Amino acid sequence: MMRIGVLTGGGDCPGLNAVIRAVVRKGVKEYGYDFVGFRDGWKGPLEGLTMPLDLATTRGILPRGGTILGSSRTNPFKIENGVERIKENLAKMNIDALVAIGGEDTLGVATKLDSLGVKVIGVPKTIDNDLNNTDYTFGFDTSVNIAIEAIDRLHTTAESHHRAIIVEVMGRHAGWIALHAGIAGGASCILIPEIKFSVEKVCEWVNSRFESSFAPIIVIAEGAIPQDGDMVVKDQTLDSFGHVKLSGIGEWLAGQIEEKTGREARTSVLGHIQRGGTPTAFDRVLATRFGLHAITAIHEGDFGKMVALHGTKIERVPLASATTQLKLVTPDLYAEAQVFFG
Repeated sequence: MMRIGVLTGGGDCPGLNAVIRAVVRKGVKEYGYDFVGFRDGWKGPLEGLTMPLDLATTRGILPRGGTILGSSRTNPFKIENGVERIKENLAKMNIDALVAIGGEDTLGVATKLDSLGVKVIGVPKTIDNDLNNTDYTFGFDTSVNIAIEAIDRLHTTAESHHRAIIVEVMGRHAGWIALHAGIAGGASCILIPEIKFSVEKVCEWVNSRFESSFAPIIVIAEGAIPQDGDMVVKDQTLDSFGHVKLSGIGEWLAGQIEEKTGREARTSVLGHIQRGGTPTAFDRVLATRFGLHAITAIHEGDFGKMVALHGTKIERVPLASATTQLKLVTPDLYAEAQVFFG
């Protein structure tokens, strides 16, 4: 009987539990596999932290946000003998294969481990939707819906007080959440990391919206950069994958708008609200399908792959292809949104 390890790494995301449930349900029922849940991302196999995963422990978790396995941003390649310790622990526990559910960093580690002989299948997870070689990742739809709800509410308060309101959403390198939430929420402008923005142009759009007797809502990704500036960061600390903490571009822009237009501006930073809570129906279905296809790939011995959404089909792609480059918003897509600016 095969023994399969499952882990979730990086930022939490609505839909993680749906993947875990699908992997275990099909693995136990159809293939008779045994499962081990590794706690807290790569820290689990690194330190031998496990929890039981079976039909009983995965009941009732489909609508739950977060992950029952816990997560972390542990990078075993930055820890002395990290890879050796993982391999030793997997051998000690008789783990035949791993399902690694994560984003760019988690799957980057999985790709390296695969090249070192560890049998891995990857499942793409990120609310940012910036993983390459899959049309969508689960968690993105939920995140966009949370942002839209906030924007809908902010429209009315902005108009009552004749204020510009800036909504800062997640998106370090990719503006997918900002783009989709901005289009669906009727934003006056959308600012994304891929295309540097002009503060003067933003102020023009703000004034033009006020002139039409409406109050502007500006949706900005946390990683957006002004034309003559740099990313606004919270502090200089880095996580184990070398990422800075982003925070403050919204507040900075509000100050610029007030100074240049004389209009009041306020900022609403959605932050971790976008990552929590119940996944949407779309994300539950996508996450479930990813889980089913991941365990099938293991059953067929097709390791070193990631399950991906292409159109409406779930397909397998080389694990390495997920992280070779980020999937970014293209200028032509951004141009579609620009029709509604101002």
